[in-house]
Amino acid sequence: MNSSDWMPDITHPWTRFALVIIIALAVAGIVHRAADVFLRRFAIRHPMGASIVARANTPLEAIVPLAMVLLAFRVAPDEPARLIDGLEHLLGVCLIGACTWFLVRCIGAVEATVSRFNPIDLEDNLRARRLQTQSRVLARTGMVVTVVLGIGVALMTFPAVRQFGASLLASAGIAGIAVGLAAKPVLGNLIAGIQIALTQPIRIDDVVIIEGEWGRVEEITSTYVVVKIWDERRMIVPLQYFIETPFQNWTRTSSQILGSVLLWFDYGLPLEPLRAEMERICKAAPEWDSRVMVMQVVDSNDKAMQVRALMSSSNSGKSFDLRCKVREGLIAFVKREYPAYLPRLRGDLENQLRGVEDAPVPFTARRAAR
Repeated sequence: MNSSDWMPDITHPWTRFALVIIIALAVAGIVHRAADVFLRRFAIRHPMGASIVARANTPLEAIVPLAMVLLAFRVAPDEPARLIDGLEHLLGVCLIGACTWFLVRCIGAVEATVSRFNPIDLEDNLRARRLQTQSRVLARTGMVVTVVLGIGVALMTFPAVRQFGASLLASAGIAGIAVGLAAKPVLGNLIAGIQIALTQPIRIDDVVIIEGEWGRVEEITSTYVVVKIWDERRMIVPLQYFIETPFQNWTRTSSQILGSVLLWFDYGLPLEPLRAEMERICKAAPEWDSRVMVMQVVDSNDKAMQVRALMSSSNSGKSFDLRCKVREGLIAFVKREYPAYLPRLRGDLENQLRGVEDAPVPFTARRAAR
C-alpha cells in the first residue's frame, strides 16, 4: 500500500479550501496575538486605552478569525453554490454583529473611564457630575445608534429586506410619515438625551424637585432618568420631561443652599437672647458653612409674631439636618428660659356668676390647688 493512497489530494478544490481555512485561522491567531501585545503596551501609558483594551479584547477574538475566514471564502469551490453562499452570508452577518459588539464595548469603556477618573463622592463634585452626565448620556445614545445601525446593516444583507427597503424608498411619502409617527417617542427621547448631554439642565447626583418630590438624579439612560426620592423610592421620568416641563434643580451651579426655620412666638419674647442661642447652635453644628446666619421677624398677626432663622449649608442634605437642629434648639431654649412667651390663645374672662358659690372652678385653678 502506497503512502499516496491516504494522502489528501491537494489539487482537489475542497482540500485547497480546507487548507486555506486552516492557514487563515493560524494567521488570525498570530495577528490577534500581535495586536494584543501592542495594545497592552500602548495601554500602559494611556489609562483610557487600558479600559478599552480590556473590554474590547473579547469581541476582537471573534472579529479577527471571522474576517480571515471570510477572506478565505474567496477561494471556496463553486459547487455547491447554495451552501457556499449561505455560509459566506452567515459569516458576514456574524462579522457585522461582532463589529457592533466591539463598538458598543469601546463606547462603554470610554464611559467607564470617565466615571472612574471623575468620582462624584467628593465635596466639590460639580465638574465630575458634569463630565459623568455628558459621557453617560452620549454613551447610551451612541450605543443605541450603533446597535440600530448594526441591525440595519445586517438586515440589508438579505435580498428580501433590500427589496422591501427599495419599495419603502419608492413610496417614501406615506411610509415616512407613518414611521415618523411611530418612532416619535423613541426619537424624541434620543434627541432629548443629546440636548441634556450638551446643555445639562440636570446632571448625575443633582438635587431636583419633580412633581413635588425631593430627590437626587441617580441614573440617566438613553430614554429615561431615575430619581432617587429621599425615602429611597425611585421615580422614573422620561428624558423629554426635563426639556418640556419646568422643575427645580437645587445644584445647577453649586450645591450651596440656604435653609430657613419659621417659628411663632409671643410679642413679649426678647429677640437678642434668641439670636445668641441661634448663633451658639450654628457654630456648634458641623453642617453650618459659616456663610449666612440671620434671624428676623418676618410676619405678625393679632396673636403672635413669626420669627425666621436663616442659615447656610454646603448642600441640601446638611441643610435639612441643620434646620432640624436649629428648630429643636430654639424651641427648647424658649421652653426653658421664656416659657411664658410660647404662642398661646389669650382672653379676658369675667365671672358672670359673682356670688354664686357653686360656680365651676377652672381646670387650671383646680390643678394649681392640688
